[in-house]
Amino acid sequence: MTSPKRDLHVYQSVLETIGWTPLIRLTRVTRGISTPVWVKTENRNPGGSVKDRIGLEIINRAEREGRLKPGGTIVEGTSGNTGVALAMAAALKGYHCIFTMPDKMSQEKVRLLKAFGAQVIITPTAVAPDHPDSYVMTAKRIAHETPNAMLADQFYNQTNPDAHAATTGPEIWEQTEGRVTHVVCGVGTGGTITGVGRYLKKMNTAIQMVCGDPVGSILAEYWRSGGTNKTEGLPYKVEGIGQDKIPGTLDMKVIDEFQTVADRDAFAMARRLTREEGLFSGGSSGLLVHVALSVARRVNDPNACVVTFLCDAGERYLSKVYSDEWMRENQMLDQTRTTLAQILDGKHGASPAAVISVAPQTPVRQALGLMSLHDVSQLPVMENGNCVGSVSESGLSAGALDNVKTLDLTVADVMESPFPTVEAGQPVDAIVKVLSKANPAVLVRDSGVICGIVTRSDMLAYLMAR
Repeated sequence: MTSPKRDLHVYQSVLETIGWTPLIRLTRVTRGISTPVWVKTENRNPGGSVKDRIGLEIINRAEREGRLKPGGTIVEGTSGNTGVALAMAAALKGYHCIFTMPDKMSQEKVRLLKAFGAQVIITPTAVAPDHPDSYVMTAKRIAHETPNAMLADQFYNQTNPDAHAATTGPEIWEQTEGRVTHVVCGVGTGGTITGVGRYLKKMNTAIQMVCGDPVGSILAEYWRSGGTNKTEGLPYKVEGIGQDKIPGTLDMKVIDEFQTVADRDAFAMARRLTREEGLFSGGSSGLLVHVALSVARRVNDPNACVVTFLCDAGERYLSKVYSDEWMRENQMLDQTRTTLAQILDGKHGASPAAVISVAPQTPVRQALGLMSLHDVSQLPVMENGNCVGSVSESGLSAGALDNVKTLDLTVADVMESPFPTVEAGQPVDAIVKVLSKANPAVLVRDSGVICGIVTRSDMLAYLMAR
């Protein structure tokens, strides 16, 4: 296991804290699953993602090979995390950074890169990978046109998988004491699954490398067809994994299985990890854990060991995965089922309030005074706990103005149809059409007792707030 003395000394820079991230067993989202599932918490790296491992090494190797000189510029097309890793190292080493990003990426990632002093150029997502305006092609053009610049080239730079073969793979082997049987990875650049797979299969050829891929990515079908079917990619929302091209750093031979996951399932699992396990991570982590649980259920062996990754931190997705509004707008979250009881709670501050009503023998004059006192425009007429009619301020006022003797009549003489009675657990949307000009309110019943009234104005206030 990880040395307990690792953090007992002082580091010379933040870059020395990259790697040796904790391996944590999932215990709540895995209920009912006998196979243990462990997550490598790469969001505990100083830059907040698994890409910290490759950012520093790409710079170090470029320096050794003379491709990056003092005061130079690092250029890269990134979904955000590799950019942060490069920018963090560049801040200590004195390099300038220019990053291109697709416009589907979260604003948190853009702001984070700028916080490190990087220049960020946003490019369209909905273009072919070889289009001049794609984020990868734009980065290549900028690197070519900028003096003393180097393209990090994470999709084709073999430093990427080499870094994982040198660090991530050995860490998993040591932390599990060689018990690991399955590793679930995603493919963004292909560096993690390639490097980890190469190392672990050298240690034990029986270890299975499973790739989680979003619906819309071309990778799963390409692998299943043996490299003969390269389909057109479709849009998807999860960031950092999946591809519309085949990365040069990806070694398909290390992969034993692909599983495809919808955005909705990936994001749902990310939110579950936060709320049930206390592990705050992004959508790609949710996708990988979703696949890891699928593998664990199928294996059904307490002596097996499934390892997957928390790729990055949830803070980078507060405006997306962790925004109920964004999730609903993108059909990733079921609409909240608001009940009539909740509408009543909103009216009365979650405390019950008596239903203002009149009896059939109440004088019209008194009914109008009651409506004025309580600032309501209609009242139910109640007898023996049942609604037998209704009166409205407009109706009574019109009758009194037409004939003043109306004020001395009883409510029973002038009342209109009773309000409908509905159960408190009914969804709000189910009674919207019941409310009309001729039927301005409904009575709400809970456990056989009338507990409130919902009017057209109450419903309008709810709809406007929603």
